[in-house]
Order: sequence, then structure tokens, then C-alpha cells
Amino acid sequence: MSQRTTHTLLVTAMVFAAGLSPAAQADEGMWTTFNFPKAAVKQKYNVDINEAWLQRVQRATTRLEGGCTGSFISKDGMVLTNHHCVVECLADLSSKDDDLLGKGFHARQRSEEKKCPTEMISVLMETENVTDKVNAATAGLDDAKANTIRKQTLSRLEAECTAASKKSPHGALACESVNLYQGGQYHLYKYKRYDDVRLVFAPHEAIAAFGGDPDNFNFPRWCLDFSLLRVYENGKPARTPNHLPWRAEGPAANEPVFVVGHPGNTNRLYTVAQLQFQRDTSVPAYVIRNTEYRGRLIQWSKTGDEPARISQDPLLHVENSLKVYRGFQRALLDDALFDAKRKQEDQLRAAGGAAKAWTDIDNAETRYREIYDRYLYLESGVGFSSKLFTYARQLVRGAAERGKPNEQRLREYAESNLPKIEGNLLASTPIHNDFEEMSLSFSLDKLREILGPDDPVVRQLLGSESPDSLATKLVGGSKLADPALRKTLWEGGASAVAASSDPMIVLAREIDTTARGLRKIYEDEVQAPIASGQERIAKARFAALGTNIYPDANFTLRVSYGAVEGWNEKGEDVVPFTSLARLYERTTGKDPFALPQAWLDARSKLDPQTPFNYTTTNDIVGGNSGSPVVDAKGRVVGLAFDGNIHSIAGSYWYDERKNRAVAVHPRIIIAALRDVYGATSIANEILGAGKGTE
Repeated sequence: MSQRTTHTLLVTAMVFAAGLSPAAQADEGMWTTFNFPKAAVKQKYNVDINEAWLQRVQRATTRLEGGCTGSFISKDGMVLTNHHCVVECLADLSSKDDDLLGKGFHARQRSEEKKCPTEMISVLMETENVTDKVNAATAGLDDAKANTIRKQTLSRLEAECTAASKKSPHGALACESVNLYQGGQYHLYKYKRYDDVRLVFAPHEAIAAFGGDPDNFNFPRWCLDFSLLRVYENGKPARTPNHLPWRAEGPAANEPVFVVGHPGNTNRLYTVAQLQFQRDTSVPAYVIRNTEYRGRLIQWSKTGDEPARISQDPLLHVENSLKVYRGFQRALLDDALFDAKRKQEDQLRAAGGAAKAWTDIDNAETRYREIYDRYLYLESGVGFSSKLFTYARQLVRGAAERGKPNEQRLREYAESNLPKIEGNLLASTPIHNDFEEMSLSFSLDKLREILGPDDPVVRQLLGSESPDSLATKLVGGSKLADPALRKTLWEGGASAVAASSDPMIVLAREIDTTARGLRKIYEDEVQAPIASGQERIAKARFAALGTNIYPDANFTLRVSYGAVEGWNEKGEDVVPFTSLARLYERTTGKDPFALPQAWLDARSKLDPQTPFNYTTTNDIVGGNSGSPVVDAKGRVVGLAFDGNIHSIAGSYWYDERKNRAVAVHPRIIIAALRDVYGATSIANEILGAGKGTE
């Protein structure tokens, strides 16, 4: 590894991320399949990646709409993903007397596979560049008008694409517009969607998340963070001929590997002003608020066995998110990041053509600071942390927006997005009133604290109420936990919603005008000038260097390349593999280092040298959870589930010396299925043997 100083390394990394060097450095980049750096991979790893390989892994990789990735690993629609990506499904299917999250799940026959109430899986089939169409529609318009017309144009293109796809050889597809290079390009991504997704297998949470929060984003690791789903069509397992074959022995040290998935948002192309806003405003606010919420959640979880069970999923989420945001804080407080960004901006300014863009973005971020708190708490809904309120807002806004022409709606209610909304809104999922009251009370408390007791909305809501008493009235009086009622209101439209006296619906109606007003200010005075400025910067970057660069991640399909490697941490080499033997040595019998009894019982049957987890140099971020790690032949050699602590800063830069992805080894997955859980038929299906039933 290079011994360059951290400062020099980060400057180099940031300059490359901005596109100021056309040649790939290190294993950096989350690349689109239509702009993958084949020559760079060939030069570094002597591996030939062709279009057939890219198309095959594209159509074998799935997007879990809840925010993760998966992959087809059998001809009968079996999907491999992370355990932490199916916790919502496990929680929804659990009850007081049947805790699937804790004890795991094993469908011994396909008839026992259970439908996940809200899960939807999408597969990218095709893409289409529509940049010229979007630019033509917005040419010559001021920022606010261009922002409006751009959204309308994208909604129209999505609708036209979806209608045209009915004649596609793949059948009807769902079309989504995708913004790449911060407005430098617009594409239509065309997905095949599956809304019948069933749970096949999940291990005990104690082994899937072994080490808990202390080990999260650390290495060495011993997490069996995998689960299996299956997609169905017309009541039968879907035929998925593009599935990935399984390489049971896994990868060797230093072997080149590829991660294919849907990484979440990165901010490597952000300006200094945008990063300063995160550093000074949004990230600290998130950490403070959710640190307090974590304490409230832990306190509530200790009030009984049922609160302890219910709080498992939200506590896992908030602890993981806090670790991420604290990592963001550390990265944003590193002077090297801002030194690199300023040098990057100076070089782009010197190239000409976009000098005013940075000033416009600076001014927009200043305006954002002025409205941020009210926008966050009222329009973004942070002040109303309740699943019941989320239903209410979707019903209120859905009724208003669906009555408009598609192009004039709020973007989230465009026709292309309605299946996702309906899937969640109409699903039969458990509502726990005690949890709802606790969470809503906390958010109302923060609403009053941050906006102040003299804010008009705060006075309107809490003038004669406390956060606790208002939350109790709203949750206790609402009937929106009933999916049949939600369906009646959704199908009844504006008249049904207007006539409803449900207190959550009333609340959503009462604050809607104010919230929409804040949204209008945000879109016209913040979003619009930023979008215009970013587009001009992107054009300047393209003019100087072309498009031989990777765009920021945005939960769309990407491929990263790298190799199986460890790293050096404070003078000590971290080897890339862990083995099963050390798992038992680390076991204490107390959470989060307690093993399920099944694993203790199976110890004598397991090979202690079985590889468990390993690290690679692949460039990944959140959203890559559940991504297949594949070899040069497109075979599964692992399952990405995390990164090391240094990878959190990957939102802003890639450090070749220390950023590492962490994966589950394929051998431990098969060993667990066969020797711990007795799921031989599932293991056989993965390996391509047997019929997949017992």
C-alpha cells in the first residue's frame, strides 16, 4: 500500500471523484453498467469484463425497495440478501408468541414460504438516456420555472415509457427517471417488478448480527448476515434464468472481485457550500435528535417483554444510523476534505463556463438554513414520527394529488410511484399503539423544542396539550391501523378523506397548507438554484474531461471492482479472512456475543477452519447491503453486508489504504444451512442440485 500522507491521499481521491483525472485510481468508483471502466480493470487485474457479463449481472441483481440489494441465485426466483434487509418482514410476520426476528425462519416446503407484507423487488432490464429531451424542455427558463418543468417532463417521460413497455419482450415495466452527475445526465431506468415476495429462510438474529453495535462497522467480524427470499408470479415461483451461479469455495486472497448493487447516496460531487451545510446543520441535528431518541427507545424497551421485542427493529436501525452519521461528522470535520474540494472547485472554475454556479449554490444553502427546521419538522414529517401519521399524510396528499394530471402532481404521487405507495399503505402490518405513542410523543416534544412554543403550528397543536397527552389522543383515537379502512379512504378519494374525522387524518389536513408552503419555498429558492448550479458544473466537468468518470451513487445499479485484501490499522496488519473457530472463542453467553443454542449444539459438526467473513477493497456504501460479491466469471463468492469504520467516509471520498467492504463467505452460508439448520434442500437449490423441496 502507498505510504502517502493522509492529506495528499484525500486530495487525490477527491480530485478524481470530481472527474479531474480521467484514469481510475485505486479501486475507486461505483460505476454504471453502461459506463464501466473495462480497460482500467483489464490493466490492473488482467480481467476481461464484456457487455455480456455486465448485462447478465445486471439482470441477476435485484433492488429491494426498502433500501437494500439482493440477487437471484436459483432458476426458481430465490433471492439472496442480508438478514438486516428483511428485519421489517420478520417483524411484520412476528407476534407476541412467535418472534421470527429472534428465532429465525425456515420454510421446509415452498408452501410454507410466507409473504412479506410490504416488500417489493425490482430488476433493472433496460436504460434510456433522455438528457437531450429534459434539457430541451428547460432551455431558457429561470431556475424556479426550469425546476417545475423538469419535474413535469420527467413525470411525462416516465408515463410514456411505462405505457410503451407493455409491448416490451419483458412485459410491462416500471419506468423511473434517474439523475446522474448532479443533473449532467438524465436516464429512464426500466424495471421488472415483483410484488409477491416471500420469506424462505432467516437465521437467528443473534448469529446474523453477532457482536451487535460494538462490532458494527468493525472488523474482524463473525456475522451470518444473510437471508433468502423468493419472488412469485401468478402464485408460482418466478422463472429467473439470469440467476448467478454459486462458487462454493469462495475467493482467494488478492483475487479480483466485483460488487453489484444499489448503493445509496454519496456526496462526492457536492460543492463546499453543500458540505458545509451538512457539517454545520443537517448532520449535527440528526445526531443530537436520534441520540435522544435512542435513549427514549431503550428506556421504553425495558418496560416489558413485548416492548423489548417490538423495539428490536427500530433500535437496530437507529443505532446503525447513528454510527453512520457520527462517521459523517468525523469526515466533515477533516480539513483535508474541504482543502480537496476547494482545489477541485478552483480547477473547474479555471476551466471556465460555470463560475456563477458556485455562488448560486452558496446562496441557496444560506436560504436553506433559514427554513431548515420548519421544513424538516413539518414538511419532511420529523415532527410526527408515527406510522399512523404516515398513513394519514399519504391518504390526504394522495387524494389531492391523484385528482390532478400526472405531470402536475408532486413527484412522489406520479403514476410511476403509486404502486410503491399502495403496497405500503394497503398492506396488513402490525401497529403497536404503545410504541406509536412513545415515538410520536418524542417527536412532538422535539417539534416544540426546535420550533419554539410561539411557532404558529406549535401553538395550534400544543396550546392546551402536552406532547404525551396529544400523542395519546391521536393514537388512541385513530382507526388507521385497519388496512380495510385505509383502502376505503384511498379508493374513496378526496371526498372520503375530507369527510373523515379520524384524528390523524384531521392532523394531516390541518398542517398540510403550511407544510406545502414550506415545500414551495424549498423547491423554488433552494432546490431550483442548486439543481441549476449543479447542472452547469456538470457541463463544465464534461467539457473538460468527458464522461469517463463515475456519478454519485443514488440507489441505482452500480458495479465496483476491487480485490480481497486486508489493511493496516495503527501499525497492525488486519488479515482479510475470519474463521469459524474464533466465533466460538469470542462467545460470552451474554448479548451481543451470545450464540443461539443451535450453534452450540452443532459445533462438533462444523469445520472450525470454515471462512466466515472477509474484506475487499470494493468501493461501497449503504444500499449495497445484500449485494452479491462476484468473481470474474460472474459467480457468487460472497455477500456484502457492511464496511469497516473507514468506509463510512465513503460518502465523501475513497481512501485506498483503509476503506474496506465486508462480506459473508459462501462456505459458511452453506455450512449453516446444512449442518446447523437442517435446510439441506435450500442448500441444494443454491448449489444447483435437487428440486429445492424437502
